[in-house]
Amino acid sequence: MLPTIITKHSLRTFSLRALAVAVLGITHAGASLAAQPVVKCGVPGLTVCPQPYDKTLPDPHAMLTWDQDTRVVGFRNTYRLYEGDVFSTKDAKPYPLPASSQPLPAIHYSMNGTRHTLDDYLANQSVTGLLILKDGKIAYEYYGKGNTANTLWTSRSVAKSVVSVLVGAAIKEGKIKSVDDKITLYIPELKGTAWEDVTLHQLMQHTSGVVWDENYASPDSDFSHMTQCEAKPAPYDCVLNLVKSVKRKPGVKPGEVWSYNTGGAWLVGRVLENATGMTIAKYLESRVWSRYGMQQDGVWHALVKDKVDMGGHGFNASLRDWGRFGQFVMSGGQLPSGEKLLPNDWIARSTHWTTAKGSVTPSAPNGQYGYQWWFSAPAPDANADPIKTPTSDQTFWALGIFGQSIAINPAEKLVMVQWSTWKNAETPSSLYDEQALFVNAVSEALDAAQ
Repeated sequence: MLPTIITKHSLRTFSLRALAVAVLGITHAGASLAAQPVVKCGVPGLTVCPQPYDKTLPDPHAMLTWDQDTRVVGFRNTYRLYEGDVFSTKDAKPYPLPASSQPLPAIHYSMNGTRHTLDDYLANQSVTGLLILKDGKIAYEYYGKGNTANTLWTSRSVAKSVVSVLVGAAIKEGKIKSVDDKITLYIPELKGTAWEDVTLHQLMQHTSGVVWDENYASPDSDFSHMTQCEAKPAPYDCVLNLVKSVKRKPGVKPGEVWSYNTGGAWLVGRVLENATGMTIAKYLESRVWSRYGMQQDGVWHALVKDKVDMGGHGFNASLRDWGRFGQFVMSGGQLPSGEKLLPNDWIARSTHWTTAKGSVTPSAPNGQYGYQWWFSAPAPDANADPIKTPTSDQTFWALGIFGQSIAINPAEKLVMVQWSTWKNAETPSSLYDEQALFVNAVSEALDAAQ
């Protein structure tokens, strides 16, 4: 069933002719298009339809202002709202994630003097999916708002961390020589722009010194303009022109100031694609998805199908496969066969936090950002518990707006995946504190139970 798109002012439905072309493979002249793939699940090449398969979809132009109920439908159908490139399992046998023999113990944490439980956390965070893996086993798994084990949920900026891992694989293969390369070596059309002297290292750490307004609440921000570009019929040219048009911060050299920048993250993806000769989706498929043993095909948001993917976000996959990816990262990039896909020090380098101006905060005294991974912890003077555990400083995070996250603590062999639909993109900041507190509480409870 092809979807109906609800806009603010009207309903836009597919014509019978478009339906015939998409489903039956027939042109207006009656010529067969049998050689082209049938669009079965809203994306060419996706053969198993995720569930639920909602019939009515929200307007992607309004993504930043959807209400929470709309966001549930939008986030589990983002793979259908834009062009997409499938990354396939190639029918690989799924890497096992057995259930833990011991149920998750009672979880307790406190904020501002109020004691909370697991149920409180699910409600406070508007959780629509939660997976906790301990020692590679499922300690807890939850689906909310009708989501299922084969729902493809969108990552938002969690995808930045996925791209970071793929950059490491490309470096190990020699397709990217060094993070110290200037990005114009891979994207020559950036010569003469504000990005000209920026290295890949600085681009991934978001210390380019290029002005970019990431304000999710402002319709006039660069990020909002990017969102509008993505919903247009020809998104690539629009995004490229937007990213090329930005200016440098006066007097700021690359590497001096940290400032979160999705435009720059898109360029990280372009470096990867130009260096490997593959889309992000195809490189992910050929190196990780089909070889680690994921259970379900995923879809990456494409700006030009089969040519350019959106490196700043756009990863859509099942909850357990998000968890498997976390396990892969926690292992340092090791496949079940034992082959290592990443340089031995890549994860350590990726989580060596920049101390550029803006990255150091009271809750992140050593910096909060690495190669598109985050350090996240409550402020040290917060009225909360447990603010720290013996290993909590080793936890690193992939974070996306509206509450998406993967938390990884190699010392505890702990991975937590969260899907959410926060009311606002990033506020209140206490929601991030609560995520960190919850992971600490889970860590303590699981350790005490052993």
